Amino acid sequence: MTSKSELLARREAPLKTPSDIEPEAVKDITGALNALLADTFALYVKTKNFHWHMSGPHFRDYHLLLDEHGDQIFAMTDDIAERVRKIGGTTVRSIGHIARLQRLADNDADYVTPVDMLSELRQDNQALVLSMRATHALCDDAGDVATASLLENWIDETQRRSWFLFESTRK
Repeated sequence: MTSKSELLARREAPLKTPSDIEPEAVKDITGALNALLADTFALYVKTKNFHWHMSGPHFRDYHLLLDEHGDQIFAMTDDIAERVRKIGGTTVRSIGHIARLQRLADNDADYVTPVDMLSELRQDNQALVLSMRATHALCDDAGDVATASLLENWIDETQRRSWFLFESTRK
């Protein structure tokens, strides 16, 4: 049986995941990844918001496109958070924590035109790519090839979403 003091010590013990990456680099990379994670959650919610509130003659196509994009974006969240933990960091813990870290703006408007929805999502995806590239540079400097490799795939996926959103808004 575990004693009360042993349980208390476990709850108060810091998470110490071993890492071959220098502690200062872990701090920098995990900070960048946590901001990226917050932006990814913000983009996911915005994408679903626009998915739910889509209207107009292209409703079905746009609704399905945003549903697909939402699934892709949400799939990134667990990989980002797990990467933070693998290299020795800690990650976001709450909606409030996400709100403090996110750099992408929310959209709480009562009505947004379909073209404006798609254009805003394209801009947000492009901003996400820039953040991913900056994080990639940190990883390169620290020799964190595994995180850099993941970022390369996410950049490609995000650029694809941007391309689809751009082509969907062309006249």
